[in-house]
Amino acid sequence: MSRRIDYYDDPSAPAANSLVPSVNVVVANEADEVLLIRRSDNGNWALPGGAVDLGESIPQAAIRETLEETGITCEITGLVGTYSDPRHVIHYTSNGEVRQEFSLVLTARATGGQPTPSTESREVRWVPRQELAAYGMYPSMRLRIGHYLRGNGPYIG
Repeated sequence: MSRRIDYYDDPSAPAANSLVPSVNVVVANEADEVLLIRRSDNGNWALPGGAVDLGESIPQAAIRETLEETGITCEITGLVGTYSDPRHVIHYTSNGEVRQEFSLVLTARATGGQPTPSTESREVRWVPRQELAAYGMYPSMRLRIGHYLRGNGPYIG
């Protein structure tokens, strides 16, 4: 089974060999709960998201990735921030790709659908804001959610 391994400021991390624009999406519902997935490739909880494909815009990628990974349709409402720290690399064991982090994190409002796992998500659930800290996730994902919860305007990093 292929895995995703995140490294941050780790001297033993493999050197990055790619840079792929990607998105993560903080989707909120009417109860102000946040949509999380449990990733299939590493078991961590995360925001839905993935790579921006050629020919699509950032909002289109965010909406597509959210639907593919969660079964939830959404409408993009804003920007949490930009994340491009070269000390964060992601190793995909299936093909040896090691990506330097390059992600835009958007906010969205859920417009329909039911939480439904996919090949990329073992679980999908709505999580009350006050319970988000209890979910096991990689520090870079926790940073993004923290920026969303604080709401201090777009983070640039």
